[in-house]
Amino acid sequence: MILIKSARELDLMSKSGELLGGILADVEKEIRPGVTTEKLNAWVDDKITKAGAKPSFKGYRGFPAAACISVNEEVVHGIPTNERVLNEGDIVGIDIGTFLHGYHADAARTFAVGEISQSAKQLIATTKESFFAGIEKAVVGARIGDISNAVQQIVERDGYSVVRELTGHGIGSELHEDPSIPNFGAKGKGPRLKAGMTLAVEPMVNEGDYNVRMLSDGWTIVTKDKSLSAHYENTIAITPDGPPLILTLKE
Repeated sequence: MILIKSARELDLMSKSGELLGGILADVEKEIRPGVTTEKLNAWVDDKITKAGAKPSFKGYRGFPAAACISVNEEVVHGIPTNERVLNEGDIVGIDIGTFLHGYHADAARTFAVGEISQSAKQLIATTKESFFAGIEKAVVGARIGDISNAVQQIVERDGYSVVRELTGHGIGSELHEDPSIPNFGAKGKGPRLKAGMTLAVEPMVNEGDYNVRMLSDGWTIVTKDKSLSAHYENTIAITPDGPPLILTLKE
Protein backbone atom coordinates (compact mmCIF):
# COMPACT_ATOMS: atom_id res chain seq x y z
CA MET A 1 0.00 0.00 0.00
CA ILE A 2 1.33 3.44 -0.95
CA LEU A 3 1.01 5.89 1.93
CA ILE A 4 0.12 9.54 1.35
CA LYS A 5 1.77 11.87 3.86
CA SER A 6 -0.07 14.74 5.55
CA ALA A 7 1.34 18.26 5.69
CA ARG A 8 2.48 17.56 9.26
CA GLU A 9 4.24 14.36 8.23
CA LEU A 10 5.96 16.11 5.34
CA ASP A 11 7.19 18.81 7.69
CA LEU A 12 8.69 16.18 9.99
CA MET A 13 10.27 14.34 7.07
CA SER A 14 11.78 17.58 5.82
CA LYS A 15 13.56 18.02 9.17
CA SER A 16 15.05 14.55 8.89
CA GLY A 17 15.99 15.28 5.29
CA GLU A 18 17.59 18.60 6.12
CA LEU A 19 19.81 16.91 8.70
CA LEU A 20 20.82 14.21 6.23
CA GLY A 21 21.52 16.64 3.41
CA GLY A 22 23.83 18.63 5.64
CA ILE A 23 25.74 15.53 6.73
CA LEU A 24 26.27 14.39 3.14
CA ALA A 25 27.49 17.86 2.18
CA ASP A 26 29.94 17.92 5.08
CA VAL A 27 31.28 14.36 4.86
CA GLU A 28 33.02 15.18 1.57
CA LYS A 29 35.56 17.20 3.57
CA GLU A 30 36.49 14.02 5.50
CA ILE A 31 37.23 11.96 2.37
CA ARG A 32 40.91 11.71 1.46
CA PRO A 33 43.55 9.06 0.75
CA GLY A 34 44.51 7.11 3.87
CA VAL A 35 41.13 7.38 5.60
CA THR A 36 39.39 4.13 6.48
CA THR A 37 35.76 3.51 5.68
CA GLU A 38 35.16 2.83 9.39
CA LYS A 39 36.48 6.29 10.30
CA LEU A 40 34.00 7.84 7.88
CA ASN A 41 31.23 5.69 9.34
CA ALA A 42 32.10 6.78 12.90
CA TRP A 43 32.03 10.42 11.79
CA VAL A 44 28.57 9.94 10.24
CA ASP A 45 27.26 8.08 13.29
CA ASP A 46 28.48 10.84 15.60
CA LYS A 47 26.87 13.60 13.51
CA ILE A 48 23.51 11.82 13.40
CA THR A 49 23.35 10.97 17.10
CA LYS A 50 24.55 14.39 18.27
CA ALA A 51 21.66 15.91 16.30
CA GLY A 52 19.21 13.83 18.33
CA ALA A 53 18.46 11.42 15.48
CA LYS A 54 19.17 7.74 14.90
CA PRO A 55 21.01 6.13 11.98
CA SER A 56 18.30 4.38 9.98
CA PHE A 57 20.61 1.64 8.75
CA LYS A 58 22.32 0.68 12.00
CA GLY A 59 20.81 -2.62 13.08
CA TYR A 60 18.38 -2.67 10.13
CA ARG A 61 18.04 -6.37 9.26
CA GLY A 62 21.35 -6.79 11.07
CA PHE A 63 23.39 -4.17 9.19
CA PRO A 64 26.24 -3.21 11.55
CA ALA A 65 26.94 0.42 10.64
CA ALA A 66 25.42 3.89 10.36
CA ALA A 67 26.50 4.30 6.73
CA CYS A 68 26.80 2.03 3.73
CA ILE A 69 30.21 2.86 2.24
CA SER A 70 30.94 1.31 -1.15
CA VAL A 71 34.25 1.68 -2.98
CA ASN A 72 34.93 1.42 -6.73
CA GLU A 73 33.22 -1.77 -8.02
CA GLU A 74 31.03 -1.97 -4.90
CA VAL A 75 27.55 -0.85 -5.97
CA VAL A 76 25.82 -0.49 -2.58
CA HIS A 77 25.68 -1.80 1.00
CA GLY A 78 29.42 -1.83 1.62
CA ILE A 79 30.20 -2.51 5.29
CA PRO A 80 32.70 -0.02 6.75
CA THR A 81 35.84 -1.54 8.28
CA ASN A 82 39.16 -0.41 9.72
CA GLU A 83 40.90 -2.54 7.10
CA ARG A 84 39.41 -0.76 4.08
CA VAL A 85 41.64 2.24 3.38
CA LEU A 86 40.73 4.76 0.69
CA ASN A 87 43.38 5.33 -1.98
CA GLU A 88 44.05 8.16 -4.40
CA GLY A 89 41.86 7.65 -7.47
CA ASP A 90 39.12 5.65 -5.74
CA ILE A 91 35.48 6.59 -5.89
CA VAL A 92 33.36 6.04 -2.79
CA GLY A 93 29.59 5.90 -2.45
CA ILE A 94 28.19 6.95 0.91
CA ASP A 95 24.56 6.03 1.59
CA ILE A 96 22.97 7.30 4.82
CA GLY A 97 19.57 7.15 6.48
CA THR A 98 18.38 9.36 9.33
CA PHE A 99 15.43 8.71 11.64
CA LEU A 100 14.16 11.87 13.32
CA HIS A 101 10.75 12.72 14.80
CA GLY A 102 9.47 9.30 13.74
CA TYR A 103 10.37 9.61 10.05
CA HIS A 104 13.21 8.43 7.85
CA ALA A 105 15.20 10.19 5.16
CA ASP A 106 17.53 8.33 2.80
CA ALA A 107 20.18 9.73 0.45
CA ALA A 108 23.51 8.86 -1.16
CA ARG A 109 26.37 10.49 -3.03
CA THR A 110 29.45 9.19 -4.83
CA PHE A 111 32.64 11.11 -4.08
CA ALA A 112 36.14 11.28 -5.52
CA VAL A 113 39.10 10.29 -3.36
CA GLY A 114 41.80 12.76 -4.32
CA GLU A 115 42.34 13.05 -8.06
CA ILE A 116 40.32 10.57 -10.10
CA SER A 117 40.23 9.64 -13.78
CA GLN A 118 38.16 11.56 -16.28
CA SER A 119 36.12 8.43 -16.95
CA ALA A 120 35.27 8.10 -13.23
CA LYS A 121 34.27 11.77 -13.12
CA GLN A 122 31.95 11.23 -16.07
CA LEU A 123 30.34 8.18 -14.46
CA ILE A 124 29.59 10.16 -11.30
CA ALA A 125 28.26 13.12 -13.31
CA THR A 126 25.96 10.96 -15.45
CA THR A 127 24.59 9.17 -12.40
CA LYS A 128 23.70 12.49 -10.79
CA GLU A 129 22.22 13.81 -14.04
CA SER A 130 20.05 10.71 -14.39
CA PHE A 131 18.53 11.35 -10.95
CA PHE A 132 17.50 14.88 -11.91
CA ALA A 133 16.14 13.68 -15.26
CA GLY A 134 14.07 11.14 -13.37
CA ILE A 135 12.54 13.57 -10.91
CA GLU A 136 11.55 15.94 -13.69
CA LYS A 137 8.88 13.30 -14.32
CA ALA A 138 7.90 13.06 -10.62
CA VAL A 139 4.73 15.11 -10.91
CA VAL A 140 1.09 14.46 -10.08
CA GLY A 141 -0.55 12.27 -12.71
CA ALA A 142 2.65 10.73 -14.02
CA ARG A 143 3.62 7.14 -13.30
CA ILE A 144 6.59 5.48 -11.63
CA GLY A 145 7.68 4.16 -15.01
CA ASP A 146 8.08 7.71 -16.27
CA ILE A 147 10.77 8.29 -13.62
CA SER A 148 12.38 4.93 -14.37
CA ASN A 149 12.50 5.50 -18.11
CA ALA A 150 13.97 8.99 -17.79
CA VAL A 151 16.79 7.67 -15.59
CA GLN A 152 17.53 4.84 -18.02
CA GLN A 153 17.62 7.15 -21.04
CA ILE A 154 20.36 9.35 -19.55
CA VAL A 155 22.43 6.41 -18.32
CA GLU A 156 22.35 4.52 -21.60
CA ARG A 157 22.92 7.70 -23.64
CA ASP A 158 26.40 7.81 -22.12
CA GLY A 159 27.13 4.13 -22.62
CA TYR A 160 26.59 2.98 -19.04
CA SER A 161 24.20 0.42 -17.61
CA VAL A 162 21.48 0.60 -14.95
CA VAL A 163 21.52 -1.97 -12.15
CA ARG A 164 18.37 -4.11 -12.52
CA GLU A 165 18.30 -6.00 -9.24
CA LEU A 166 18.08 -3.00 -6.89
CA THR A 167 15.53 -0.20 -6.88
CA GLY A 168 14.45 2.96 -5.15
CA HIS A 169 11.48 2.85 -2.80
CA GLY A 170 8.82 4.67 -0.88
CA ILE A 171 9.87 6.04 2.51
CA GLY A 172 8.28 7.51 5.62
CA SER A 173 7.76 6.12 9.09
CA GLU A 174 9.32 2.95 7.62
CA LEU A 175 12.65 3.01 5.83
CA HIS A 176 11.30 0.97 2.93
CA GLU A 177 7.69 1.46 1.87
CA ASP A 178 5.76 0.93 -1.36
CA PRO A 179 6.22 1.56 -4.21
CA SER A 180 9.37 0.08 -5.70
CA ILE A 181 11.08 2.51 -8.10
CA PRO A 182 13.20 0.76 -10.75
CA ASN A 183 15.83 2.80 -12.59
CA PHE A 184 14.80 1.31 -15.94
CA GLY A 185 11.52 0.58 -17.66
CA ALA A 186 8.76 1.86 -19.90
CA LYS A 187 6.92 5.16 -19.73
CA GLY A 188 3.33 5.03 -18.55
CA LYS A 189 3.77 1.94 -16.40
CA GLY A 190 3.45 1.48 -12.66
CA PRO A 191 1.52 3.33 -9.94
CA ARG A 192 0.29 6.83 -10.65
CA LEU A 193 1.97 9.62 -8.67
CA LYS A 194 -0.12 11.56 -6.15
CA ALA A 195 0.60 14.58 -3.98
CA GLY A 196 2.00 13.55 -0.62
CA MET A 197 3.88 10.50 -1.85
CA THR A 198 7.45 10.38 -0.56
CA LEU A 199 10.04 8.47 -2.56
CA ALA A 200 13.72 7.60 -2.39
CA VAL A 201 14.90 7.80 -6.00
CA GLU A 202 18.37 6.29 -6.40
CA PRO A 203 20.08 5.54 -9.69
CA MET A 204 22.83 2.90 -9.38
CA VAL A 205 24.93 3.03 -12.52
CA ASN A 206 27.70 0.70 -13.70
CA GLU A 207 30.50 1.65 -16.05
CA GLY A 208 30.31 -1.82 -17.57
CA ASP A 209 27.60 -4.49 -17.55
CA TYR A 210 24.55 -4.17 -15.29
CA ASN A 211 24.94 -7.60 -13.67
CA VAL A 212 25.84 -7.67 -9.97
CA ARG A 213 26.57 -10.22 -7.25
CA MET A 214 26.60 -10.27 -3.46
CA LEU A 215 29.81 -10.85 -1.50
CA SER A 216 30.10 -13.46 1.22
CA ASP A 217 29.39 -10.85 3.94
CA GLY A 218 25.73 -11.03 2.89
CA TRP A 219 25.50 -7.30 2.25
CA THR A 220 27.99 -5.85 -0.20
CA ILE A 221 26.78 -5.80 -3.82
CA VAL A 222 29.50 -5.56 -6.48
CA THR A 223 29.61 -5.44 -10.27
CA LYS A 224 30.18 -8.89 -11.74
CA ASP A 225 32.67 -7.53 -14.27
CA LYS A 226 34.47 -5.47 -11.59
CA SER A 227 33.72 -2.21 -13.38
CA LEU A 228 33.19 1.01 -11.42
CA SER A 229 29.74 1.82 -10.06
CA ALA A 230 28.22 5.10 -8.87
CA HIS A 231 25.15 5.88 -6.75
CA TYR A 232 23.13 9.07 -6.30
CA GLU A 233 19.97 9.27 -4.18
CA ASN A 234 17.61 11.76 -2.57
CA THR A 235 14.31 11.57 -0.73
CA ILE A 236 11.65 13.55 -2.57
CA ALA A 237 8.02 14.54 -1.93
CA ILE A 238 5.43 14.82 -4.70
CA THR A 239 3.74 18.24 -4.60
CA PRO A 240 0.16 19.14 -5.63
CA ASP A 241 1.40 21.21 -8.58
CA GLY A 242 4.87 21.54 -9.97
CA PRO A 243 8.13 19.70 -9.38
CA PRO A 244 8.81 17.56 -6.31
CA LEU A 245 10.51 18.80 -3.20
CA ILE A 246 13.98 17.35 -2.65
CA LEU A 247 14.14 16.84 1.09
CA THR A 248 17.78 15.73 1.38
CA LEU A 249 19.67 18.21 -0.79
CA LYS A 250 21.64 20.99 0.89
CA GLU A 251 21.98 23.94 -1.47
